[in-house]
Amino acid sequence: MQFNITFRQFGASDSLKEYAREKVERVNRLLDRAGEAHVVLSLERHLHHADITIHSGAWVLRGRDKSDDMYASIDLAMDKIERQLRRYRDKLKTHHGRERVHHRQDLVEQLRVRHAVFELPDVDDLTTLAEASANEAAPKPAVVVPAREVRATHLTVKPLTVDDAVMQMNLMDNDFYVFHNVESESLCIVYRRKDGQYGLIEPHAPAVAATGT
Repeated sequence: MQFNITFRQFGASDSLKEYAREKVERVNRLLDRAGEAHVVLSLERHLHHADITIHSGAWVLRGRDKSDDMYASIDLAMDKIERQLRRYRDKLKTHHGRERVHHRQDLVEQLRVRHAVFELPDVDDLTTLAEASANEAAPKPAVVVPAREVRATHLTVKPLTVDDAVMQMNLMDNDFYVFHNVESESLCIVYRRKDGQYGLIEPHAPAVAATGT
């Protein structure tokens, strides 16, 4: 398996690199198809973040977590990947076998979507700005503090059934997933509802009103 690691906001550590590699290789032994693993370790607001992505064939497994210790964050992120792997292991084997016969490369990489994450201004900061503006003698235009883009990810839109899209969403530990629905031939989104169920957003062409003759 190809292994890559990125350190952000703090210096590289050989011990952390080897620890993450051992964790990833242990999970890789459970997969039928070796692929690529990328680990991103970052320090944000005194919290240690671990973001681990493993590619196995056409599927992507991902675990993300944070704590006050980087080794613990790696463990928590890998625990999420292992739980999903145990949940879908038999189904992943079935799909890998089917891909070798029916997989069409021209259907993959045909469309990519951009998923951006924004950070809104803190409520306390907005309150302070509003109070400062109200205390000014002369009226001034309202201060608008724009949202700040934290990160952006480009995702490949893959042709899947709804059930497979739900599985891929769970394997990536996401709350939503964009895919090409092979049953309706449309761009769709599956998402996790607050009640634990799953929802599907699917576009429909507007109905054409009947016209009299």
